[in-house]
Amino acid sequence: MKESNEKGIHELYGEDPEKAAEILWGGGGFRASRRGFLTKSAIASMSALLGGKIVFGDRFPASLIPAALAQSDQPFKLPGKEGLVVLNDRPINAETPAHLLDDKITPANRLFVRNNGLPPASDSIDPEKWTLEIAGESIGKPTTFTLPELKEKFEHHTLQLTIECGGNGRSEFNPPATGNQWTVGAVGCPEWTGVRLRDVLEACDLKDDAIYTGYYGKDTHLSGDPGKEAISRGVPIAKALEDESLIAFAMNGEDIPYLNGHPLRLVTGGWPASTSGKWVKKIVARNVVHDGAKMTGSSYRVPRYPVAPGTQVPDEDMKIIESMPVKSLVTFPQSGIEHPVKEAFSCRGHAWAGDLSVKEVHVSIDFGATWSRAVLEAPVNRLAWQHWSIEGIRFPMKGYYEVWARAVDENGTSQPMILPGWNPKGYLNNACHRIAVQAI
Repeated sequence: MKESNEKGIHELYGEDPEKAAEILWGGGGFRASRRGFLTKSAIASMSALLGGKIVFGDRFPASLIPAALAQSDQPFKLPGKEGLVVLNDRPINAETPAHLLDDKITPANRLFVRNNGLPPASDSIDPEKWTLEIAGESIGKPTTFTLPELKEKFEHHTLQLTIECGGNGRSEFNPPATGNQWTVGAVGCPEWTGVRLRDVLEACDLKDDAIYTGYYGKDTHLSGDPGKEAISRGVPIAKALEDESLIAFAMNGEDIPYLNGHPLRLVTGGWPASTSGKWVKKIVARNVVHDGAKMTGSSYRVPRYPVAPGTQVPDEDMKIIESMPVKSLVTFPQSGIEHPVKEAFSCRGHAWAGDLSVKEVHVSIDFGATWSRAVLEAPVNRLAWQHWSIEGIRFPMKGYYEVWARAVDENGTSQPMILPGWNPKGYLNNACHRIAVQAI
């Protein structure tokens, strides 16, 4: 069994009480005050969890665990999230167990969290005063918009778009790759509302020599150095100009969750989620490939050619990850269930393929020896995941089974049954997802 990465509240406070208070009550935006007490924002967050106003909350010591929680050492929850498994707390990264991703539209409380730096202080975020600067060598008319101006000047679009961390599935690589050890839950497909990136760039006189974009966010580098960017990535101009590339201000009809980029973020569906910058404050159009933080070296790059596991690959032999590979997920039932051997078994899930659509999904209960074709729904729009289901599976006898799902994209490319080619950073694992079933 893999050791759990969840942490109980006592373990978290035992490591660093002040940092624990920051994480539990809202990340970097909820820092203990110099007097050693919680800020007003932290008290509000704690009150929400405890179910009522904390009387005399301004006197609550920042390093103290609330008595209502002190008798429990259940893994802590991130504010606004439910059931996520925390992989790292500096920066905050958390994934969603597969069975909690069963909704066709991913709810806000079930969308994974992937941060490279520290989020801006939540009590410093005022959507009415938030600004977005459009600049760069390939912008003829640099402009700064307030968020209200963006909403007023440009047409709104609502699309369901899949975002997935480039390292989703990293935990299965051997030898292990460094980084957050994601299993399968760093993916989601919420409904995003915003304005098209294309419309904003063109309104600022996008030049013909533009070949790439780049973004800058208000998250801060882990070192605290204001001169360093936590992450600053981008996409080729053709991707930026697609109808589905949005500057989003809402998710599922409400404000974007704080840990997912409130009040403004990019969404470039089908590509690594690192291209969908959060807390975005500036977007540049460039006449060269963007060279911001996490764009160079081995970050979000894979070898240009197959390599043996454990190989050291020179930076010049690495290529930038673009469209994500075909992949699927079993979201129902939960792995580990028991099922009566004489009863028909049904399961379902989602499938996606980066910039492409999914053509087929197949399911196996005999470790890939034979496959049954599932019913596959069309996407609600381009770059949204697709839902699949299958009924009537029967287990021939009592015992242990694994249900495997395998998707095939529109070009005929199939998921590998076990693992794809190894790479130094553990990106792009799109092996078949599998769940355990005990037939009784």
